Amino acid sequence: MKAKIHPKWYPEAKVTCACGNTFTLGAAVPEIKIEVCSACHPFYTGQMKFLDAAGRVDAFMAKRAKASKKVLSKAQRREIKRTKRIKEELAKPASLKELRKK
Repeated sequence: MKAKIHPKWYPEAKVTCACGNTFTLGAAVPEIKIEVCSACHPFYTGQMKFLDAAGRVDAFMAKRAKASKKVLSKAQRREIKRTKRIKEELAKPASLKELRKK
């Protein structure tokens, strides 16, 4: 194994839940903040609890909208490439005299 490539290990890393529950465990970071733990998760408690699904959905939709703006069709990419090539050709000197002037 290579030496000095491993992250620092914190055997007493503090984990804090949004419900206020805290516990320690070993981790590569000294402090971890979580939204749901075993003390407040509906599966473990047996109680129905509203989780912030709306915020997660909104964040996902915003991320998806941002990603879709960047997507170009194949024809658009070809057209951009073509216009770039034409501009490069027009920027080149037409004769040897023009080349020497630069």
